[in-house]
Amino acid sequence: MTQERTADWAEAAVREHTHDPDPAQPPAGQEPLSREQQVLERIERARRRKARVKEERITLAHGSGGKATHTLVEAIFLEAFRNPLLEPLEDSAVLTVDGGRLAMTTDSFVVSPLFFPGGDIGDLAVNGTVNDLAVTGARPLWLSAGFILEEGLPVADLARIVTSMAAAAVAAGVQIVTGDTKVVQRGKGDGCYVTTTGVGVMERPLSLGVANARPGDAVLVSGPIGDHGATIMLARGELDIESDIRSDTAAMNGLVECLLEATGAVRGLRDATRGGVATILNEVATASDVAVVVEEDAVPVRPDVRGACELLGIDPLHVACEGRLVAVVDGAAADTALAALRSHPLGGAAAIIGRVKDAPGGLVLLKTAFGGSRIVDLLVGDPLPRIC
Repeated sequence: MTQERTADWAEAAVREHTHDPDPAQPPAGQEPLSREQQVLERIERARRRKARVKEERITLAHGSGGKATHTLVEAIFLEAFRNPLLEPLEDSAVLTVDGGRLAMTTDSFVVSPLFFPGGDIGDLAVNGTVNDLAVTGARPLWLSAGFILEEGLPVADLARIVTSMAAAAVAAGVQIVTGDTKVVQRGKGDGCYVTTTGVGVMERPLSLGVANARPGDAVLVSGPIGDHGATIMLARGELDIESDIRSDTAAMNGLVECLLEATGAVRGLRDATRGGVATILNEVATASDVAVVVEEDAVPVRPDVRGACELLGIDPLHVACEGRLVAVVDGAAADTALAALRSHPLGGAAAIIGRVKDAPGGLVLLKTAFGGSRIVDLLVGDPLPRIC
């Protein structure tokens, strides 16, 4: 897409959502704004508005990890629970206890189907929580596990899920130390839901976060993106497509340890789950008021994943991963960070996918393989329900 077409699209999209007046006519005495300046000004005004949930009822889009999710979190949860520990909205909260630092996170897993190529809801729950701790810079130690079971769930399926969780915990070096179980009526629970809370210890004097990005920084991913989301799409059997795609679900604490051992120039880390890599990049751009410029050809995507996404009209950048991280590091340390990631089995296909620029602040731009560029925004709808 050319820059001119991108501007047309962005202007229309922003106007639709903000109902701003046409800025083409500036106040008397001011020079007319260029098309690009008009679009950027609209986006900035829209982002300055206080978040507000317009819907009267919760929709599936509120759980997609995109715009609706961010609005729900900011307008409802952050507004009610606001405090300095919550406000960074990182994957884990960092807590100070008796002079030491701990990290704490919680997550719920509602994937459908419960079992899929490469994993199941059990190892997904363990790995996802371990990863949320790891990307904060913590060493994961303990997990809790809460189960919402639907009446009629085969006991053999539950045993399989629990066995998978136990194996994943051993592989990640954590213990499941407490939990809870509830049963709901048939038809009310989608088989099984799992909620896990994790606690880890901060052993390094780190303060990682998406708000730390600076112009000149490099953006890396630890491997091919979109494997998990594409696997879940195909596992539902609705597309009648055969493929060897497997979920990338894995615990990344060892991978993170390799990276942090190799360089102290890491600004921030995130695991790219709901909303995919695109959501993480937008969070970096917004929190740090920078531009993130990504090279499309540099983004690793498996051919089968790309093909499935093309059939559905979905950008792989928006598709969830469950064993991939996004790292923002000082540009001078980019090669060191890349080598560290590639030294670990989970990072063999790691890549530098882009750079951080000073402007236009708050935007993610993709330089396409055709030589143009386009804005990569957050998801608006819900193309991939129940992926994690």
